[in-house]
Amino acid sequence: MPTQTVTTADAPAPQAGPAGSDFARLSRRMAAEGLLDRRPGYYAVRTALVLAAFLGGWYALFALGDTWWQLGLAVAMSVVFAQVALLSHDLAHRQVFSRRLPSEIGGRIAANLLMGMSYGWWMNKHTRHHANPNHEERDPDVSPDLLVWSKEQARQASGIARFIGRRQAFLFVPLLLLEGLNLSYNSFRALRGPTMKRPVLEGVLLVVHFVAYFGLVFAALPVGKAVVFLAVHQALLGVYLGAVFAPNHKGMLMVTPEMKLDFLRRQVLTSRNVRGGLVIDSVMGGLNYQVEHHLFPSMPTPALGRAARITREFCAEEGIPYYEVGLLRSYREIFAHLHRTGEPIRFGE
Repeated sequence: MPTQTVTTADAPAPQAGPAGSDFARLSRRMAAEGLLDRRPGYYAVRTALVLAAFLGGWYALFALGDTWWQLGLAVAMSVVFAQVALLSHDLAHRQVFSRRLPSEIGGRIAANLLMGMSYGWWMNKHTRHHANPNHEERDPDVSPDLLVWSKEQARQASGIARFIGRRQAFLFVPLLLLEGLNLSYNSFRALRGPTMKRPVLEGVLLVVHFVAYFGLVFAALPVGKAVVFLAVHQALLGVYLGAVFAPNHKGMLMVTPEMKLDFLRRQVLTSRNVRGGLVIDSVMGGLNYQVEHHLFPSMPTPALGRAARITREFCAEEGIPYYEVGLLRSYREIFAHLHRTGEPIRFGE
């Protein structure tokens, strides 16, 4: 059974513990176990496997030729692209390299060149998310652009957010089919934004990616099959990424400005861990240990499992709710939360 915790947007604000001291003590436990140390061997093997799958997929595209079996390859390549995205995520958090420059070089190669997503845009967005997870006003991942994540957001929703919010639990998966396109659109749009540090470099890498991406697909397949291949690949890429990232925080505590939480409680109470062993660890790239990832963003993926056991024990000692469930239950909670938060729109509250 999952540990009891606050999981709805309408729950009262938990009380913060002694400021700073709890996290410092937990950090010392992690350091004593060597869990913050880099794991170059692990990342060398993981990177080699992802690159082999990436290059093997493009080779298979030409080897298979003009056949509808290419749609199976499109499915496989959506998984490979998602794994590239997860690797770029680890690079961005300096889990692979301790220094900024190699992390940025690796991140831009993985994100911009191989996947077609702006490293700079995503890094800016993700950094703000980590600083204020599930904060209604500060976390860009819960801004009410299309979906509403709290009943207060639903009451204030207008336009397309209000239209979708009425049935958002049913529209969530269909919307994920467009997430791959959304990532590409926002990546190009961000090139002109004030927060983009290397707009020319990122723009060139994105253009090279998409010229090669479309060029290879249309060179290998007739136009009709090529279009279907691209549609399947992009749609399932969006679903995969959504399936990996949604369980992390959706349906957990929504933080409002009046809540006073220290760093440890802010990260733990807004995050959900997903159980499942080696398969789930691989499929989700370690993000199933979301509590520990938010507490220690630079901790290498293979250390997160041990860190989870330490954090769970520490939270039990301190009386801090720690939440983890199976993957299917996490999705049920997400859909229930989406349906519940849309009530003010459906019932005219």
